[in-house]
Amino acid sequence: MKCPFCNADDTSVIDSRVSEEGDKIRRRRRCLTCDKRFTTYETVELRLPQVVKQDGNRAEFDRKKLLTSFVRALHKRPVPTADVDGAMDRIVQKLLNLGEREIPTRRIGEMVMEELFKLDKVAYIRFASVYRSFQDADDFHNAIKELQKPQKKREEKKS
Repeated sequence: MKCPFCNADDTSVIDSRVSEEGDKIRRRRRCLTCDKRFTTYETVELRLPQVVKQDGNRAEFDRKKLLTSFVRALHKRPVPTADVDGAMDRIVQKLLNLGEREIPTRRIGEMVMEELFKLDKVAYIRFASVYRSFQDADDFHNAIKELQKPQKKREEKKS
């Protein structure tokens, strides 16, 4: 670590402490050249994969856009905010666990649909109507029939 006072490369750690939240390490350092002391903080930086859009463009993952998808689908639906936050956290955790550098928007959309299916069936249909570009009432009817199938048959169809 470079000294912020004299830019020397030789510094030593005098003291290390974990923050109360447990997500940062505070280090007191001393420059071996100018003998001045300073503090540094270490935090974990998690890299979410880049999102590959349908047109091939890439963008950073944006949690706000994910929230917007949920908010639009759940508009005026009786779903607690804590449940929405939990669903978003599960999606972000899945993305981190994939360990991939890029992920198509399609895959994120499928994850959103899975979570909406668990939260609220009406919100699921709303999202599906936009996500799958429903063209007429038959598309809605088919989606509703899909909801009414037992869980095993839906999982078999995905495979």
